[in-house]
Amino acid sequence: MAWNEPGGGNNKPKNPWSGGKQGPPDLDEALKKLQQKLGGLFGGGGSSGGGGSSAKISGALLGVLVVGALLVWALMGLYQVDQQERGVVLRFGKYLETVQPGLQWNPPLIDRVTKVNTTKVRSASLHEIMLTQDENIVEVKLSVQYVIDDSAKFVLKVRDPERSLQHASQSALRHVVGGTSMDLVLTGGRAQIAADVKSRLQEYINLYETGILIRQVTVDESKPPSQVEAAFDDVIKAREDEERVKNEAEAYANGIVPEARGGAQRQIEEASAYREQVVANAEGEAERFNKLLSEYHKAPEVTRERLYLDAVQEVFANTTKVMVDVEGGNNVMYLPLDKLAAQSAVGGVVGDSKIDSANIRELTNAVTEQLRRDAAAASNRRGGR
Repeated sequence: MAWNEPGGGNNKPKNPWSGGKQGPPDLDEALKKLQQKLGGLFGGGGSSGGGGSSAKISGALLGVLVVGALLVWALMGLYQVDQQERGVVLRFGKYLETVQPGLQWNPPLIDRVTKVNTTKVRSASLHEIMLTQDENIVEVKLSVQYVIDDSAKFVLKVRDPERSLQHASQSALRHVVGGTSMDLVLTGGRAQIAADVKSRLQEYINLYETGILIRQVTVDESKPPSQVEAAFDDVIKAREDEERVKNEAEAYANGIVPEARGGAQRQIEEASAYREQVVANAEGEAERFNKLLSEYHKAPEVTRERLYLDAVQEVFANTTKVMVDVEGGNNVMYLPLDKLAAQSAVGGVVGDSKIDSANIRELTNAVTEQLRRDAAAASNRRGGR
């Protein structure tokens, strides 16, 4: 029936809910009809009674809500762990497991998952002023590079692992520098200091169970405090000059000592060679004397004459001037052998023949023989008178 269909009194529109009566619509009736429709939609039966239909509708709605809530809760438990991460799972606040990379599921509101990046290289820096072993003050800047090796320990064992790392680094650095002299800290001992700090720092970190692995420790800078930097520069310059002078002295010594050793070795070799030469000459002379002795026993006169001639020849060969005195005469003969040798060197000719040392020797022998003859003749003449 339409709203404006006539049927009421005085030509007024007819109310569709009240038949022919006038008044507001019945809300209870409308609510019951709606419940019946919902009950039919969710499998409910007819309207046997108002209380039963309401209970069925409430149970169905509650089931739908529960299923939806469970679905949402299950979806909330899905999460993704990246390749460089590890997931630390806590169930009701207690450690359960460490999950690997991939798609994971844990019951939400029951388990709590903390993701930790285990491949990222992190760094921490220090800037400390401390005393060295020889009670000097130095300023050191240090860098520590580390990664997370054990995710569970990193999350659970220590409240603030990175702050603990900072304190442990300070302790290790002070311990190592406190046992090192200032020269090593400022000059060539940085690498050794870094290695010692790394070893000691890893021991501290393992003792604290922070789950941190130290990759590298680097001494970025080591210098004296700014208040005394000028004095330290003068000291370093003086030490560098000392080192330079030492190197120069060592270089000079390295050049002189081998030369002196070489000269000494050369003299030793020359002395050895001279000794061998003298011994060999002595042995040769002794052998020659033994042979001459045997020949002398065989022919004394001939051997004696030969020895005399050899001695005279050897003496004349080493002199350039010969003075000959004839027995029984007043004249002294002079033979300028040096002049004759000079003429022989320039190719002089005497009597159309070249003069050489052999000719000089023959001439000397001839002159000597002639003088002997003259001396013998003079002696005979004196005897005849």
